[in-house]
Amino acid sequence: MDVGLWIVQALLAVVFLLAGAMHAFRYEAAKKNLPWVKDLPRGVVMLDGAVEILGALGVILPRLTSILPVLTPLAAAGLALIMAVAIFLHARRKEYSAIGLTGLLFLMAAFVAYGRWFLVP
Repeated sequence: MDVGLWIVQALLAVVFLLAGAMHAFRYEAAKKNLPWVKDLPRGVVMLDGAVEILGALGVILPRLTSILPVLTPLAAAGLALIMAVAIFLHARRKEYSAIGLTGLLFLMAAFVAYGRWFLVP
């Protein structure tokens, strides 16, 4: 189970580092490629990116370094919450094609949160 959790954590970290970097540092590219970005203020998109980057680091570094490893399931829970909100917003905007990937990321983050809190703390 530990290896499976590490694999999912690594995948989450890569996805959220890349997405977070685009949202936080490449606003114009995000605005061009992601329809929802056009409807939000730049600061909100940049904040979302910063939180995604912190979440990506949080699902790896605390457990890897054994420094406050309790932060790993909390970071994963935070990413799951972000994805739950994203699912709601995509549904509201009728962007149904985006819900599948967002739902998968939600399930992955929830799996890590549960796994690191209860199964392999």
